[in-house]
Amino acid sequence: MSEEILIRLEKVSKTYKGSQEPAVKELDLSVMKGEVLVLVGPSGCGKSTTLRLINRLIEPTSGKIFLNGEDVTEVNPNELRKKIGYVIQQIGLFPHRTIAENIATVPSLLGWDSEKIVNRVNELLTVVGIDPEEYKNRYPKELSGGQAQRVGVARALAADPDVLLMDEPFGAIDPITRDRLQNEFIRLQQELKKTIVFVTHDIDEAIKMGDRIAILSEQSEIAQIDTPENILSNPANEFVESFLGSGALLKSLTLKKVRDIEYASIPTIQKPVQRDKAISALQDSNSSFALLLDENNIPLRWINEKALNISDKPIEKLGLPVVVQVEPEDTLQDALNNMLQSSVGMSVIIDRNGSYIGCCTMESIVSLISG
Repeated sequence: MSEEILIRLEKVSKTYKGSQEPAVKELDLSVMKGEVLVLVGPSGCGKSTTLRLINRLIEPTSGKIFLNGEDVTEVNPNELRKKIGYVIQQIGLFPHRTIAENIATVPSLLGWDSEKIVNRVNELLTVVGIDPEEYKNRYPKELSGGQAQRVGVARALAADPDVLLMDEPFGAIDPITRDRLQNEFIRLQQELKKTIVFVTHDIDEAIKMGDRIAILSEQSEIAQIDTPENILSNPANEFVESFLGSGALLKSLTLKKVRDIEYASIPTIQKPVQRDKAISALQDSNSSFALLLDENNIPLRWINEKALNISDKPIEKLGLPVVVQVEPEDTLQDALNNMLQSSVGMSVIIDRNGSYIGCCTMESIVSLISG
């Protein structure tokens, strides 16, 4: 991450008409180039208002906002918004336009030629994990919530903006899809290195997603701004301690990812497989269970030696189904929560395509956090 400041707010305030108190009061804030800065705080603290001030969806009552050294309070707001990607919880796709047309919105406004737009649409749909040939001519009503949110991110990235503003982008999605989208976002950011201001009310999401976190109290007053590690280990005041809540040690597991651990060595058997070879694989290991994979390396079932000795059932129906899985971008907190639900006390690690790449055990987590 560069130490160059890309976004700077100087004494920015916003008071809505008819209100006695400002929603944002004399806020000073800097966002470094290439970082994810998460604004987090209780409902009504002004975090979403702050985000909208940056791209001038609402105008500041006073103060200055700089983007790459330029005072954006003095430029055309429509031109400014073409340079800034914006993703919201409600997604906001145009229902009467196809997926391709939605993503092409800003490039079309910028006058890109049609071939360049088509290539960019196909590229971005692939990047966010959606098959362009299958989906680009569909309409938003034909997408799941998770797919629509991915398209929203693709649209925000379409003109390759330097800045991405994200306002509770995953808040309205079911927990499993939300976790997958968070992981996808982390993967994308490792490649794209965008400057991102991310708003959430969820401190666990803030810790997982942010390079730095700004914890806001009323009127967007910054109670503490620092790295997740420093905030967890040294909260600045009682407000921050209260907002973090109990279980700081458990929250610290959010700072480490599954990819950081040493994957456990678990015997695997792959369809089609002979029973004697499966028994031999188990006997040659220190594990009580082997993992059955299908022909494409997709985890299917946990099988132990006792199950293999039940000769009247095919191997594909033996043992226990794999129901707990994590990805490398998941946090150790996610992995621990999953392992508590696992019938074998382990969590299978899969890639974005669902293929097996390793196992996470309690020992591997303890080894990392105590090392």
